[in-house]
Amino acid sequence: MAMSDAELAAHLADVAGRLLIQVRDSGVLSPKALGKAGDATANQFLVHALREQRPDDGLLSEESSDTEERLGKRRVWIVDPVDGTREYGEERSDWAVHVGLAIDGVASAGAVALPGLGVVLRSDRPVAVPPAPERLRMVVSRTRPAREATAVAEVLGAELMPMGSAGAKAMAVVRGEADIYLHSGGQYEWDSCAPVAVALAHGLHASRIDGSPLVYNRKDTYLPDLLICRREHAARILAQVAALD
Repeated sequence: MAMSDAELAAHLADVAGRLLIQVRDSGVLSPKALGKAGDATANQFLVHALREQRPDDGLLSEESSDTEERLGKRRVWIVDPVDGTREYGEERSDWAVHVGLAIDGVASAGAVALPGLGVVLRSDRPVAVPPAPERLRMVVSRTRPAREATAVAEVLGAELMPMGSAGAKAMAVVRGEADIYLHSGGQYEWDSCAPVAVALAHGLHASRIDGSPLVYNRKDTYLPDLLICRREHAARILAQVAALD
């Protein structure tokens, strides 16, 4: 029996993650070379597998040359073979593999593997998101926390949690380890498509930081900002972002 889109996304993200762990555990590469080898290995697997399993769909990968062919397709797979190459190369756990499917521009199915934790979160198997604590927790970049995020965190009295990749930060909210992921420092479609599909399936809010929808499979793949949080917190956070202007 053929796999559903979400099953395929989860399977491919899991296998790519296992390949990446094997490459990392080889012990023969420096951190910089490890990042390059990991990106190439995971990308080659994901691209070949998706073209084999879904030959009529479009494909956009961070690690492959983009073409305009995908723009004429309703269904487009959007993948990030290693989200958080630096963290992967440093043998941390806060990196991810993203396999997402956008249908008519909407992040509709997907999976995010956290291979360092042995976890795959997927859009077809949502689990209950744990309730938020009294003091909210906001995940931010390890190296360059966005101005908007730190300003909103200060107003909300939220605790800042530095973390690596976009996928790891988004899944921290899904897993109940954090409550807000507010990003404004620049991203591309592959950074958020799969995490957004998983977050929406888990009943979370996901939008641009002005509250507008996230639209995928555009000619310009730059999609610079993102908010993922519990629905009950979204209006307050969006209002605080708007007040910063």
